Amino acid sequence: MTLVLGIESSCDETAVAVVDGDRRIVAQRIASQDEEHAPFGGVVPEIAARAHAERLAPMIEAVLGDADVALGDLDGIAATAGPGLIGGVMVGLVSAKALAMASNVPLIAVNHLEGHALSPRLADGELNFPYALLLVSGGHCQILRVDGVGGYRRLATTIDDALGEAFDKTAKILGLGFPGGPAVERAAKEGDAKAVPLPRPMVGSGEPHFSFAGLKSAVLRAHESGKYKSEDIAASFQQAAIDCVVDRLRIALAEMQDCETLVVAGGVAANASVRAALEELAEKHGMRFTAPPPKLCTDNAAMIAWAGIERLGLPDFAGDPLDISARPRWPLDAGAEPVRGAGVKA
Repeated sequence: MTLVLGIESSCDETAVAVVDGDRRIVAQRIASQDEEHAPFGGVVPEIAARAHAERLAPMIEAVLGDADVALGDLDGIAATAGPGLIGGVMVGLVSAKALAMASNVPLIAVNHLEGHALSPRLADGELNFPYALLLVSGGHCQILRVDGVGGYRRLATTIDDALGEAFDKTAKILGLGFPGGPAVERAAKEGDAKAVPLPRPMVGSGEPHFSFAGLKSAVLRAHESGKYKSEDIAASFQQAAIDCVVDRLRIALAEMQDCETLVVAGGVAANASVRAALEELAEKHGMRFTAPPPKLCTDNAAMIAWAGIERLGLPDFAGDPLDISARPRWPLDAGAEPVRGAGVKA
């Protein structure tokens, strides 16, 4: 039975987990930093890195105790090596290197995006390759074809803001609190999604790429006009975002007709309205729909441990070198063509 310790520290969650090859989360702990960042309305990198450094070592010890395993019982130690806030990534990766060296256990340097991309397979044992993936989080918004572990083809990306970032900025504009995604979703339940005329950027265009900067600006103008209730703006924003995502996916799915399953992963995948719209889209295309449970959508260490298990299952993989570097940017599809008009985030 493969047993892997996972460490996640790419943003503002310090997370540690032990996962086994039977898709069982043996133990997991997550320390949120919401209170530290709430006064700033967003994540402050220096504060995040300091919190990771203070919390990680005792959390590793606690999770190993919860799982009743020693370092020598592990088959691998997996840690996020990027992309993310580089200070936090370095804290987790250096800790994993030290543990791997001390215990003579393989180090697995995991791409955080691969953790999200493979997390649905941790929750769904019937999810087979290939599948169509919508990866939506605070820093990334992509449509990918997943052919296997390490086999990713990007069909679409955002040319400006990620969808999760647009949710966070909308929450900040409306004064809904932090974290922004859940706050907007709660407010939207009390609002009228047709009350505020908001644009649907890129809808109707021939390319499946995303753009949310204009939608975010329109939210700001609607709020500053004083004409609309915050709940109506939140609901209208959420519906506009969903309309954009569904339209973009509709185009991309035409290139993945051999994929039987539509998968959504990443922090925004926890949004119930987004999931419902994607499930309806999948049904229209004759596809099965699956998504991780909400606890595996946001940043967590179980998905990092699972990605480590998946990589250990590859025939030519025995671990990463201990001198591997942390990376602030790390695309899943390094050969993807640059998108016209896109910045470095794409």
